[in-house]
This record gives sequence, structure tokens and C-alpha cells, in this order.
Amino acid sequence: MNTTATQSAVERPVPTACADLGSQPAREQNIAAIVAYYESGIKPVTGEIGIELEHTIVKAAGEEPVSYSEGHGVHWLLEQLHRDYPEATFAEDGDLLGVSRKSEAVTLEPAAQLELSAGPFKSLESAEACFLAFEDRLEDILSPVGLEALTIGYHPTARAEDLELIPKRRYKFMNLYLGEISPWGPRMMRGSASTQVSIDYASTEDCLRKLRLAYALVPVFSLICDNSPVFEGKRRPHKLMRTEIWKYCDPDRCGLVPGVMDEGFDMRAYAEYVLDTPAILVSCAKHGWCYSEKTFGELYADTVMDVSDVEHAVSMFFNDVRLKTYIEIRPADALPIPYAIAYAGLVKGLFATQETLDALDALFGGVSGADIDAAKEALMARGYVAEVYGRPVADLADRMVAIARRGLAESERHYLDPLARLVADRVTLADLAERG
Repeated sequence: MNTTATQSAVERPVPTACADLGSQPAREQNIAAIVAYYESGIKPVTGEIGIELEHTIVKAAGEEPVSYSEGHGVHWLLEQLHRDYPEATFAEDGDLLGVSRKSEAVTLEPAAQLELSAGPFKSLESAEACFLAFEDRLEDILSPVGLEALTIGYHPTARAEDLELIPKRRYKFMNLYLGEISPWGPRMMRGSASTQVSIDYASTEDCLRKLRLAYALVPVFSLICDNSPVFEGKRRPHKLMRTEIWKYCDPDRCGLVPGVMDEGFDMRAYAEYVLDTPAILVSCAKHGWCYSEKTFGELYADTVMDVSDVEHAVSMFFNDVRLKTYIEIRPADALPIPYAIAYAGLVKGLFATQETLDALDALFGGVSGADIDAAKEALMARGYVAEVYGRPVADLADRMVAIARRGLAESERHYLDPLARLVADRVTLADLAERG
């Protein structure tokens, strides 16, 4: 790995890397700090969801890239949005990187993909209204200057390496670190865009159960929400391109949390996984963020992590399902609003009640990490004609839609229809785009 990037002292004392786990005096306290952070998310489950949707800004005529820094670029777009979103976030050098207001934050991904994170939403109706209003505002700003915002899983015309990184120190170092592993990390950072849905948990047991079920659902979610017909400026070589991106991006921090599908997995095991993974970024006084290939356990060998340390550490993991103080389900491509709300409804309905969780357990109980990896490979190769977990994936998708309908209030079930039609037709948005 490249170690030439600046390395400065962190805000609080951070000792030299230790040779073994036994030479981390603060390890047990740090395990406890991470577990306490996860447990702080325990709350009564009311069915509320959070939604994050990433947009790719392009020139309307030919879908050419729009950078952060150009005249009518994404920096300019954020300045226009700032009128409606009064709170702002700036880079170390003063560049505008995000704007927000109550329950809504507009932020940037590494190559200026524009993300709206919003919620929690009690109803799909309120979620739809929020995201439609945002899309309308984007169109009002972008259309007069010949630009548009796409919701698609991968950039429709550009190669990732040709896309400009925004001026955020965090992304510079992530690009450096992931780029030395393979080209897939920079492709994830610069070319891809997603839809993410977050759910709550009522106890440690509820959290671990939902984590395992969500991981088992990931390959099928990826299929249902496949919206990447183009990859690196050419027709995609196979289905579910973002599945392949995450497979090779960084095995240390992507895909499955090691052991998560095992019966004995617990919060302590999750905390140890966090501590034993290279940090990439550490807080430092001089530059804000500095580069490090030490593990979090090594960095905090003698120092007890506070909440901000834990929050940063957790943010440096990009697993298919990520645990914060909520469960973030991450495999879906960026989707047009009706499909994004349908996907949010699918997740909401599936995890809504003990009845729906029991139904998922009946479908996916006993699924192992190896089974999930095999399912991804099968779906990338064969899509809806594949068999996963010992049965046709088309049947599993049908059952998932049926379970979600039962989990939703009758007034919300129609929101599933856009995705349910795709499932019934055994087709994805990417398939339809390829057919032209």
C-alpha cells in the first residue's frame, strides 16, 4: 500500500501500531464503546424508514458528465439549493459540499453524485412527496442550463477514471487506498449511484435477526433493483454490475460482515471486526483527515474511543448491510422516484411485523455466507432464470412481494406496484433500457 500521503497526529493521542492484539490495552474498552454505540440505536420499532437516493448530473443533450467545479457544475447547483436548505457544510478550503434542513440533507458522493438523505418517514406518501419535490426543484434549476439529474446505477457515458473527484480530503485518501487494491474501488466511488433504505431495531436480538435476513435478501434486492445498463461507457458485460463492483472493491470492508450469518455471531464479534480493519482515514489536527493503513484497534490501542471516533470508524465500512444506530440496506441501484419509493415500501413491508419476519425466516432460514456469494454469482450470470438458495429466484421474488404487501397498511400497498410489475414480468429497468 502507498504510505506517502500526509500522516499527522490525531486530535487525541494515537500511539504507534502494536505488534499483537494483546498489546492493545484499551481494546476491551473500545469493544465496549462500539457495542454501546450499536445498542444506543435500540428503540421502539414504529415502521419508520429513512431513504437515500443518489443522482448523477449530466448534460441533457448527450448525458455527458458534469463536474463539481465547472461553470454550471455541481458546486453551482449546491449554491442554488442553499436558498432552500439553509444549513451548509464546507470543505477545509471553503468549498461548499452539502446543504440541509430539518430531516433532509443534500450531500455529494466522490464524483459529485448528488444525494438526498431524508426521513425518517412514517408513511410512503410523505416519502414520495419529499423526493418528488426535490426532483421538481432540481429540474427547475438544471433545465434552463441544459442539465438533468439521472437516477441510474452507473454513469451512462463516462469511465470512472475520467470523472473529477470533489475537493474532499476523505475521498482523496479513499481513492488512493481503494485504487491500490483494484480498479473497482474508484469505479464504486466515481461511477456508481444507489438507493439505500434504513430500518430500526427494538433489541440486540431484533437487530441481529434483521441483519441476517437483510443479508440473505441482498442478492434478490440487487436483481429486482438492477438499473445499470451501461458500465464504463459501454453496454454492461453482465447483469447486476454494482454487485461485481462491491465484490472486488475492498474485501476487508465490503460484502458480508465475517460470521454474520452464523448462529453465534454477536455485537462483540461485530465490534472486533471494526477494530481489526485498516482505518484509511484518521482525524488529525492539521488537515482534518489524514491517511493511515493501521487498523482502528492499532490506532486506538491506548485510547478509548469516544462516540465521534466510533461514528467515523463505522462510516468507513461499505458492507451490503451496514449497522449504525439503524440498519442500512445498501444493494439497490439508484432508481427513478416511483421505483425508489416502491423499493422503500418493499423493505418496509418485509420488516414490518413479527409475522413478516417469521415468513422471511421460513424462506431464508439457514442461508449461509457461501450461499449468498453463490446467489450473487448466479444472478449476475442468469438474472431471473437463475436458481438461488435451492429454488428459482423468480419464485423468491414473488414471495417477497407478497410478504411485503401483507406487512404494509392497505393504503400503502399500491406503492409496491412499479417494482411488483417488473417482478411479475421477470424484467429489470436495466433489461428494459438495453432493449431500447
